Amino acid sequence: MSTLFTPLVLRSLEIPNRAWMSPMCMYSAESQGPDAGVPTDFHLAHLADRAAGGLGMVMVEATAVRPDGRISPWDLGLWNARQEAGLARVVSAVRSHGAVAAIQLAHAGRKASVDKPWLGSRPVAPADGGWATVGPSAEPFHDHPAPTALTVEEIGQLVRDFAAAAERSLAAGFQVVEVHGAHGYLLNSFLSPAANHRTDAYGGSLENRMRFPLEVVDAVRAVWPEHLPVLFRTSATDWLSENADDAREGWTAEDTVRLAKELQARGVDLLDVSTGGMVHDASIPAAPDYQVPFAERVRQETGLPTAAVGLILESAQAEEIVASGRADAVFLGRQLLREPYWAHRAAEELGGASRWPDQYGYAVARRR
Repeated sequence: MSTLFTPLVLRSLEIPNRAWMSPMCMYSAESQGPDAGVPTDFHLAHLADRAAGGLGMVMVEATAVRPDGRISPWDLGLWNARQEAGLARVVSAVRSHGAVAAIQLAHAGRKASVDKPWLGSRPVAPADGGWATVGPSAEPFHDHPAPTALTVEEIGQLVRDFAAAAERSLAAGFQVVEVHGAHGYLLNSFLSPAANHRTDAYGGSLENRMRFPLEVVDAVRAVWPEHLPVLFRTSATDWLSENADDAREGWTAEDTVRLAKELQARGVDLLDVSTGGMVHDASIPAAPDYQVPFAERVRQETGLPTAAVGLILESAQAEEIVASGRADAVFLGRQLLREPYWAHRAAEELGGASRWPDQYGYAVARRR
C-alpha cells in the first residue's frame, strides 16, 4: 500500500493524501483599484484544476496581509472584504473536489514591489505603481532599493495585520493557514543575521531575531480554531554556512531546529521546509531531494511533522520520502504546472487511491 496516498491527520483535520500543492505566485491579480489583490477567473481555474488533479491539499499562493506586503503589484492580498469574497469562491471550488483548501499568508518585506518574473523581476518604483519597502534593517536585497527599518510600533501593527488576514482566511472557508517565514521575505529576514542588523529586542541574539515571527505565530494561532492546523514555512538555511569559502553569517540548519521547537510549543502543527532566498549569490546545490535532509532533521530532532519540497518530480521519489519517514508529506510546485494531474498518475503507479472527479472518473474507468 502506498504511504503517499494514506491520509494525514493534523489536529482534527484529515488530509486525504500526502501529495500537496505548494504555493506558487501567478502574478495575475489586478495591481490597483477596487479589485487589487482579488483572485480572478485564472486563479479559480488554476487552483480548482489542481484539486481535481487528486492532490490532498491545495495551497493558494503567497497572499499579502497588506498592500506593501505583495511581492509584486499583481499578487493576491487579503486585507479587505472584496478579496475575502473572491477567495471564498476559490475555496469552494477546491473543496468540491475533495482537497483541503490552504492559504499562505505573507509579507515580502525588502523583496517586495518587483515586476513579473517574465519581465525581469526588477524593482517597480513608486512612480510606476510600486512602493517603498520595509525590513528589519536598512539593508537592501541585492540591487533592490534599501528598505526602511520597521519601528517597534510598526512591527506590532504587522502582527495585527497577520491576525486579521487569518480571520479573513477562516471566514473564506480555508481549513489550513500557513505563515510564510521563508525565502528572504519579511519574517525570514528578521530571523537571519544576513539581513537583520537591529540592536533592539528584535535583533542580535537568536532569541531576539525569532521574536517577531513568533509573535505573528502567536497572533495567528490565537484567532485560528483549535481544531484546525497552522503551518509555518521556513528556509532551513541561507546556504552560507555550508560553503567554506563564504565568510558571511547566515541562518543555519541548527537555528531551524531551535526555531522548530519554539513553533511547536506555540501550536504550529507542521513545518514546511524549504531553503535559500536570503542572499542572491548563495551557492545552492540544487538537485532532486536536496532540501529533504533539512525536513528529515527537524522531524527527527523535534518530533514536529514536516513537509519536504524542491525538485520532487516522480511518484517513486515522493513515496520514498514519506514511506521512509524523512517527511510526513511532500509539496510539489513547478511539476504541477507541467502536469496538473500528477497525483492521479502517481496513485496509479503506486497502487494508491485516485480521487477522480465524478465527471471524469466514469470516463477514465470506461477507457480501461
